[in-house]
Amino acid sequence: MTASKTAIERVATPMLKIQNLTKRFDTPQGSRLALDHLNLNLNPGEVYGLLGPNGAGKSTTINMICNLLQPDEGSVEIAGLPVSDATKPLVGVTPQENLVYPSLTCAENLNFFARIYGLSKQERLRRVDRCLGLVNLGDRATSPAETLSGGMRRRLSMAISLIHQPKLVILDEPTTGLDIEARYEIWELIRLLQSEGVTVLLTTHLLEEAERLCQRIGIIRQGQLLAEGSQAELRRWVKAEQIAVVETSQENHKAAAIARAQSFGYGIRHYGSDLAFWLPKTLDLRAFLDQFNGIDLVGAALHPVRLEHIYLEITRLDAGA
Repeated sequence: MTASKTAIERVATPMLKIQNLTKRFDTPQGSRLALDHLNLNLNPGEVYGLLGPNGAGKSTTINMICNLLQPDEGSVEIAGLPVSDATKPLVGVTPQENLVYPSLTCAENLNFFARIYGLSKQERLRRVDRCLGLVNLGDRATSPAETLSGGMRRRLSMAISLIHQPKLVILDEPTTGLDIEARYEIWELIRLLQSEGVTVLLTTHLLEEAERLCQRIGIIRQGQLLAEGSQAELRRWVKAEQIAVVETSQENHKAAAIARAQSFGYGIRHYGSDLAFWLPKTLDLRAFLDQFNGIDLVGAALHPVRLEHIYLEITRLDAGA
């Protein structure tokens, strides 16, 4: 009975557990609240996306997971252990800036960090080969990092974060600035990590990236978790089946389009300079345009509800819109 209970508890233990995490920073203008009683649980083997604008508290959270900052309140546990020097081997981090030494070869970079983690010579050789293979740089083992393309350097930086076989990998905007081919390579690596049971905490401003990769998503703003769940669960924030984005030639036509949309019971949203209508049921483009007969629409496009619409709605409501 005891062994069975222990096994159940082990399965239920989150890989990352954040409870009431609070952090304030002193500034010339006074105390600034960076994290406000943040709560997060990451399950073993999932890819979790932490989304939010710059200054939302994502970097502060990462620094506390890595034991680089101490909270004013709350706690962080990794695999059931309080964050400390003892939990550092459980975590691998790929920061926004590539963590590589340009003059060292790919293998030398990996070997250097493997030594920091205390791996034996035999284990270092094995892990260097393994990690280079994981990121498709096996043929560049003897190439100096400064000779690599931007995408290759990013993959090498990810390999460094994996050299000690961490259970939790934090990827801080891993594909920002990369071309589409390099981005796809990183995405495939993230999927591979998940298939091997690694838990991934992903921060990104590319909502398509989160949409493709993450089993659950948390949206953070001003240090608070506004919403969390699978994309299907977060979908409830948008009371629409379809999003119509329209463009009019003149301001008076825009007002007329809004009035017509309201007569049909459509929600009205402004996404930057785009005027959007929330449709309660899906329509084909011709049926939609027929509803706006007599109004000069320069352009119109129909879209499924995407994560970007959900994100904008959640943050809009938090801002009091």
